[in-house]
Amino acid sequence: MKALQVLPVDAVDVDTQRCRMGPALMSSLGLRLGSPVLIRVLQGTCLCTAWPRRDLADGYLQISSQCVSPDLHKHTLTALTVHPAQIKPLTCLKLTCVKLKVFVQRLEHKKRVSERSLQELLDGIYVHEGHLVDLSGVKAEIRCVLVEKVNSGSQRAGLITARTCVDISTIQTVKHLDRQQQQVSAAPLGGMEDVFASLKEMITFPLRYPGSLRQLGLSCPRGLLLIGPPGVGKTLLVRCVAKDIGATLVTVNGPEVTGSRPGESEENLRRVFEQARDAADDGPCVLLIDEIDSLCPRRTGSSSAPENRLVAQLLTLMDAIGSHEGFVIIGATNQPDSLDPALRRPGRFDREVIIGVPSLLQRRSILKCVCREMPLSPDVDLNTLAEMTCGYVGADLSALSREAALQAMRHSQMGASEPVSMQHFMQALRHVQPSCLRSSIGATDFKPIGWEQIGGLEDVKLKLKQSIEWPMRFPEAFVRLGVSRPRGVLLYGPPGCAKTTLVKAAASSSHCSFFSLSGAELFSPYVGDSEKTLAQLFAQARACAPSIVFLDEVDSMVGSREDGSSSSHSVQSQVLSVLLTELDGVGVRTLERRSTCRKIALLEGGDQEDVRLHQMELQEVCNKDVLIVAATNRPEALDSALLRPGRLDQIIYVPPPDLQARLAVLRICTKSVPLHQDVCLEDLAAQTELFSGADLENLCKEAALLALREDGLAVSCVRQKYFLKALQMLSPSLSAEQLQQNIHAALQ
Repeated sequence: MKALQVLPVDAVDVDTQRCRMGPALMSSLGLRLGSPVLIRVLQGTCLCTAWPRRDLADGYLQISSQCVSPDLHKHTLTALTVHPAQIKPLTCLKLTCVKLKVFVQRLEHKKRVSERSLQELLDGIYVHEGHLVDLSGVKAEIRCVLVEKVNSGSQRAGLITARTCVDISTIQTVKHLDRQQQQVSAAPLGGMEDVFASLKEMITFPLRYPGSLRQLGLSCPRGLLLIGPPGVGKTLLVRCVAKDIGATLVTVNGPEVTGSRPGESEENLRRVFEQARDAADDGPCVLLIDEIDSLCPRRTGSSSAPENRLVAQLLTLMDAIGSHEGFVIIGATNQPDSLDPALRRPGRFDREVIIGVPSLLQRRSILKCVCREMPLSPDVDLNTLAEMTCGYVGADLSALSREAALQAMRHSQMGASEPVSMQHFMQALRHVQPSCLRSSIGATDFKPIGWEQIGGLEDVKLKLKQSIEWPMRFPEAFVRLGVSRPRGVLLYGPPGCAKTTLVKAAASSSHCSFFSLSGAELFSPYVGDSEKTLAQLFAQARACAPSIVFLDEVDSMVGSREDGSSSSHSVQSQVLSVLLTELDGVGVRTLERRSTCRKIALLEGGDQEDVRLHQMELQEVCNKDVLIVAATNRPEALDSALLRPGRLDQIIYVPPPDLQARLAVLRICTKSVPLHQDVCLEDLAAQTELFSGADLENLCKEAALLALREDGLAVSCVRQKYFLKALQMLSPSLSAEQLQQNIHAALQ
């Protein structure tokens, strides 16, 4: 059958549950006169009883709004179209017990409401769990009721009779219900279910059960501080919790309170609290102060008088709440250390909830939420995307999915809709970077490098894979054998032997965040600034774990305390102390990462999805630490405390390329260079002893430039003679003495 047009209800059916429809539709659905039906309209549902139209015309529908979901209103149930498949007949049983939330016109009407009178008003009405029943036409103190729970089995609907036991949970005003319906509906949460449950429990106790707390002799907690990086979902979380518990949400941002004239800021703050108190008189209220660090910064001697007065005013208002029931204050900030300490004490902000950067499983859950209505191609693997998005918060993942959809629209032809494929997500990853890595210390953006792009060094590659890639990609094998992952890796060898390139290849294959720091970026002319920079680098790396921190030329950063050339108060000694502390894990703070209380249990059997989820859980639990990778060509200049097991566990020697390795490097460097038939790479590899990988790359570049210089810009290929000329012009950067020193260090 074709879609049905929804018309306004007749005046006779205003205060009833009658849904007028054509007889043909009633016959096709098997409905009798007065049979209950559930109709899905827009994003909500209506519970009605089937009645034929007076004119017996088919193709039209008149829906009653007496029992509807809270998101629907009377004016939304007209000028719509409903497909017959959206009309579902129900077999509603007679209810024995129902739990209701009652909304009255004024607060003084609460005393007149009784369970007996409410049962008489609802007698003969079909109700549905989670629906709002309108009783305004009865001319009583009760305007409407919200059905919280019914005991009718899987249907969650039933008929109220004279034998139904009515249980009233709370009584609130209609004004409070109107505020709730005016709130913007929050998007579904992904990856924050544990934090949501914890936050809901903290807010529900003082709002719903203040009497129980008083009987126990406890004071109700009135303040809660949300801490987390930008874009992690603090405001969205508060909106979802307020909507779930049925509380009015009053939101104020710190900059909105600040005024220009003296005393205006304090007046605006008092007005906001008065508005929240008025809302709390009608029902539970949550006051959200967003960006509270801009409103109440730390009071110091250099602070201005208006800022100090505003902080004092907020402290006074929070203390004046006292035992006011139904009123909770939530502050949100991403800079908790800049808040005034007087706010962070019991009695004001009693509890602090930390929301860190999403972990692996949480990123997977967020991706499922943001892509739930997106047409995805079968090749899209959300598990792989979750592994590749280390350091991404909820806002970043939402922007990533939006950019992937835009990429699909650009590639579609003639405006046709095209499913979003994995290739579109890979292209979006190049444009959307994690917000926590933007303008952060040591964050580098490099082109992913594969192991096959590095010639030779097969033993070194295997050791790096065992130390870096295997613990991150296959943690179940390490858990099964009881082997812990290394804390740090040291690469040493002559200059130009691809130590940095090897680390980038390991980071590319492991799909983890990558931070790089050198001595030039670390040292500062200001006292204590270098140590602070290094500590901030490790804090950001822990927040985006799993991650790799690459310390290039580490000998120039820390040096050695054993040679006696530097005092214990030198900058290098102080930096070494900070590095040793971070390697031992003493510098870890609780504010840097969302904690997960998961147990590792090996699965036996199960489908492929369960095994995959278990592997991701193991990766999440095992890869919480930061892996340090250091590189140097002077290992003898490092302090022995840095080289002991537990700090830099794996010490790997990167040798200069031998004959086979030089041949592999030459083949990689000339892969995009058109070579003449007379070019013999084997001869060039034999003549380039003591050449490093960087020297060989420079040799190929110089040969191509000689071909352009002598044969003109129209040259099509590079001949052998140009390689020989370039070989005569260049000298190797390595020496026999340098190799002997590295070999001696390797033997020790």
